[in-house]
Amino acid sequence: MSVYGKTRSALQEHHLAPKKKFGQNFLVHRHTAEAIVRAGEIGPDDVIVEVGVGLAALTIPLARTARQVVGIEIDSGIIRFHEQEHDLPDNVTLLHQDILKTDFDELERRCGGRLKIMANLPYSISNPFIFKLIDNRRHVEKATVMLQKEVADRLLAGPGSKDYGIPSVLLQHCARVRKMMTLSPAEFHPQPKIDSVVIRISFPLDQDRPRTLSSEESELFTRIVRAAFSQRRKTILNTLTSAIFFPALPDRNDVKKMTEDAIIAAGLSPRVRPETLPIAAFEELSRSFHRCLADTGR
Repeated sequence: MSVYGKTRSALQEHHLAPKKKFGQNFLVHRHTAEAIVRAGEIGPDDVIVEVGVGLAALTIPLARTARQVVGIEIDSGIIRFHEQEHDLPDNVTLLHQDILKTDFDELERRCGGRLKIMANLPYSISNPFIFKLIDNRRHVEKATVMLQKEVADRLLAGPGSKDYGIPSVLLQHCARVRKMMTLSPAEFHPQPKIDSVVIRISFPLDQDRPRTLSSEESELFTRIVRAAFSQRRKTILNTLTSAIFFPALPDRNDVKKMTEDAIIAAGLSPRVRPETLPIAAFEELSRSFHRCLADTGR
């Protein structure tokens, strides 16, 4: 049975229904699925990891384009559907797993190289999945991801935007993010309430990136970004002082003075607000705080 245009009947026949807990919205148009596959720039020798196989709307055109597809699906009912239908091409391997618990190191070994991912993500796991990509970026070459528009807007946002925040900075610090297309609710069953956006995320290797941070500076970068946006309307001095980056200094006034010195040494005003800072400024803050921590003996 073809999944295109027959999604409702396919679900009913197998006593399935879109599950709210998994945020399932199934693609229903062939041309849309094929356009998403084209957006992924997939070659005939590629092994693709597909997150959320669903009724195989993306899986089938992926299998026609790539050498192999490794599908990761959390819903046991969907796994059973494909086992009964025998509808997946021979070059598709289906794994019953939660992507948020999947070992990316093991997945990279299975795929024979850095991962190329296609995903139609439910809202509930969008942020955790993006942060998992960031944490596992050494294993990931690129990910073509379909998200609710508001999530995509945050990932694409730049300084000064209301959407600019922790996800924007942490992702754009280590990846190139590009908007590929916008999809209306009519492309899905059931129809979501807002548009969806397909973005492509490319992770260059650290050695291919100019002025990369050391491991200690990278850890500070994440801490600084999270602390800075925890109270985004306050000045960078107040937010970073509250985060206590200099625990070796017992007096709060000394902590504030050292924090101020680190901000100024990074070439910034202590009165600036985090939402106005470009990613390069957060990187320079990380280097400056690392130097100051070394001077205080941590």
